[in-house]
Amino acid sequence: MAKTSMGDTKKVAITVRTQSATYSGTIYVPAMRKRVSDLLNDEGKMFVNLTDVSINGGAERIPFISINKNLIESIIE
Repeated sequence: MAKTSMGDTKKVAITVRTQSATYSGTIYVPAMRKRVSDLLNDEGKMFVNLTDVSINGGAERIPFISINKNLIESIIE
C-alpha cells in the first residue's frame, strides 16, 4: 500500500479487479476526498482513472486507463 503526497493530491497504489482482468496502477485522490472510497462513492464520476497500469500482472506498463465503476468487482489498496 504505497501512498505519497503530491501537494493537495494523494497518490495511492491500488489493484482493481473486474470480471475480465486485474489492473494494478496508481490512482490520485484529491485532498477534498481523502480516501479511495470517497472517489468510488462520488456519483458524479462514472470512471476510475489509473496511471502506470499493468494488466493481469504483465510486465508491460500502460500510461493511463479509465475503468467504468460499474464493472469493478473489488479494489485492494
